[in-house]
Amino acid sequence: MSKPIKNMVTESYRRRFEGVDGGVIVDLCGVASNDNNLLRSVLAQEGLRVTIVKNSLARRAFAGTALEGVSQIIEGPSALVYGGDSVVVIVRQLVDLLKKVKNLELKGALMEGEVFEADQMEALSKYPTRQEAQSQILSVILGAGGQVISAATSGGSAIASILETMIEKLEKGETIAAA
Repeated sequence: MSKPIKNMVTESYRRRFEGVDGGVIVDLCGVASNDNNLLRSVLAQEGLRVTIVKNSLARRAFAGTALEGVSQIIEGPSALVYGGDSVVVIVRQLVDLLKKVKNLELKGALMEGEVFEADQMEALSKYPTRQEAQSQILSVILGAGGQVISAATSGGSAIASILETMIEKLEKGETIAAA
């Protein structure tokens, strides 16, 4: 490949992956065409894209960007799967597809600047997405707040109950014994 062509491909990568801050590197080598079509259609339904990259040009294009960490895991035939709300969503989809698509290999992932190796993909698929984590935090905060309010009002309701009992006894003409 001539130098001008390499520069054009590198620039194309920069434009295509502008704003992308994470993704999963996969090896599609040996994947049958029907399986490849299945993989791409399932991923497209989730708003995910697959782009086969030339390693040296991708490393050059990703230098100084949020995808720079991907350079550590690009080796051999590589494709970048990206898009969607979270890298966790991508990994979950790919882990499910491993059962259906023969010869698909997950090489690693980049999420929020952290590189995950191939052996960490199963664990990464169990991470909560950003929305799931936010909802978990919110439920913990609301649960704790509800307990604080319950504890603060329970003493007042107990005193109100005692006073109500005292008022009822006084209205009936009964005496109230000192506790």
